[in-house]
Amino acid sequence: MAKRSKPRAGSLQYWPRKRSDKFLPRVNWEPVQLKNPDAKLLGFIAYKVGMDSALIKDSTAHSMTKDKKIPVTVSILETPPIKIFSVRFYKNNKVVCEIISENVDKELKKLVKLPRAKTGKKIEDIKDYDDLRLIVYSVVGKTGIKKTPDITEIGLAGKVEEKLAFAKEHLGKEISASEVLKSGQLIDVRGLSKGKGHTGAVQRFGIGYKNHKSEKGRKRPGSLAPWHPHYVTFRTPMSGGQGMFTRIQYNSKVLSMGKIQEKNINPSGGFRHFGAINSDYLIIEGSIPGPQKREMLLTFPLRKTKSAAKKNYEFIKIIEN
Repeated sequence: MAKRSKPRAGSLQYWPRKRSDKFLPRVNWEPVQLKNPDAKLLGFIAYKVGMDSALIKDSTAHSMTKDKKIPVTVSILETPPIKIFSVRFYKNNKVVCEIISENVDKELKKLVKLPRAKTGKKIEDIKDYDDLRLIVYSVVGKTGIKKTPDITEIGLAGKVEEKLAFAKEHLGKEISASEVLKSGQLIDVRGLSKGKGHTGAVQRFGIGYKNHKSEKGRKRPGSLAPWHPHYVTFRTPMSGGQGMFTRIQYNSKVLSMGKIQEKNINPSGGFRHFGAINSDYLIIEGSIPGPQKREMLLTFPLRKTKSAAKKNYEFIKIIEN
């Protein structure tokens, strides 16, 4: 008889397994910039509408369903425009100066503490720096989700002069999703998973039930640790918080994008647990983490694969249930 073995089910890749501190995750923009030198703004803020099924035409070379119409699972995102809150200058990976835009929405006063007195500095006055990034916020008031915008830092690609020109051109203006992303490209979706509260070791790590005659509970590990060393290691499956973890969905294909005023994709009565889309929208292949109305950070791909890049899909329509 073969040896019975059940390896550990809980991954140690994500540690500590605890609730995330903020909804929009922090991103290391340097490797994203190196992989996408032709891009300008490397990210965009979006909100999850939900999932649905769509009909597409598969034109991928050497595909078993080439030139056929097939149904696929899609995720729908609402992408209201974003605005620049400030331009942050870096020297040796440290912030040396930050120039705040003069045209800031009043809703941001709930999130950040704005300086009372103006410094008088302009972007042209900053000389000693080697990189710059943008602090942007979503114009979420154009949606029906909430009023308070989400704010995060987004990197830029290209030379320092090109980054500075982009910041000057778009300072105080709205930036739409069509200026950053395009249909058919690959993106990475970064967000938080659903929160499930306090759960046991069986659900968190997938350990098996003990015998029904076991003492001190069936849904716990048989041994927490040896006598010596006299402490419980972090590798021991224990109960704790489950969900609200930062997760990344790599290489999602953008199937379609547009404005709701030009093409209305809202069903009668709106989307379940979300409502109606009022601004721009994005339809991508596959699933993404988080529940409806969860804020997401869309970035250019970090680790593009050949199999994902060669997909050639033509979006037809959303399948009505």
